[in-house]
Amino acid sequence: MEIWINPACSKCASALDLLDAYEAEYTVRHYLEDPPTPGELEEVLARLGLEPWDIARTGESAAVALGVVTWPRDPAARPRWITALAEHPSIIQRPIITADDGTTVVGRTEEAVRAVLPRDPSGAR
Repeated sequence: MEIWINPACSKCASALDLLDAYEAEYTVRHYLEDPPTPGELEEVLARLGLEPWDIARTGESAAVALGVVTWPRDPAARPRWITALAEHPSIIQRPIITADDGTTVVGRTEEAVRAVLPRDPSGAR
């Protein structure tokens, strides 16, 4: 499992605390220092079942400077959004957790983080 975090983010800290409480094995990626490539973003979006604008933090200063709130949200604009996310990782929603079984979530809630936790022998998460 991998979790993309910003260490200054309280939602990221909460997600890490929950993963630790369940003794989950994971790798931390500081995505501001090690930004995802456009290909990695495409893969994560496919796993999430979302579009790039769905994981964009449109209120971030970089997003405001780019004017992303005015950008179209359609298939033709998708490459522009992917490029913006790759070049300005601060506008990527966080944390994003990708589990080894393919489950991927934006872990902003406890329920979302629990969705990627390994199942216990009884089948519950």
